[in-house]
Amino acid sequence: MLQFPSKRATSAVLAATAGAAALSLALVSGTSATAAAPPSVSGSPEGAFTRIADFYGSYIDAVHDGDGRTADQLRAFYLSEPLQRELRQWEEANHANGVLRAQNVPLKWKVTSVDSGMGKTNASVTLTWSGSTTTTLHVQADLATRKITSIRD
Repeated sequence: MLQFPSKRATSAVLAATAGAAALSLALVSGTSATAAAPPSVSGSPEGAFTRIADFYGSYIDAVHDGDGRTADQLRAFYLSEPLQRELRQWEEANHANGVLRAQNVPLKWKVTSVDSGMGKTNASVTLTWSGSTTTTLHVQADLATRKITSIRD
């Protein structure tokens, strides 16, 4: 006598078939059948470019949180002494933060490698402000010391 599968068995077979179809579609289309991977950040303490990104991320966090002591310590650690002196003069003349070239704190930041050569690495730092306005700074670091030596509009 012919017996039909139970409802439970039928549901399991349908679920497995649907899952296999989704996986096949994902493989054909080049997408993942699972959720997108979480964002990640990586770097190296030996890379001058990474130091630029680390500095801007940490510095903006400290300024945003109103932690002037940490912001000053970050400047002392990441910036060359001549740049620190230059920034103090710029800040006195412009009444703004010389690292950010502004009086307020950006909502987002992005550091992009531009090039490296002749003992220096160059990056552009894009700061996003309210209303999606952006400014770009040109930042240079010394490859040997990994200190940031220049910040320009």
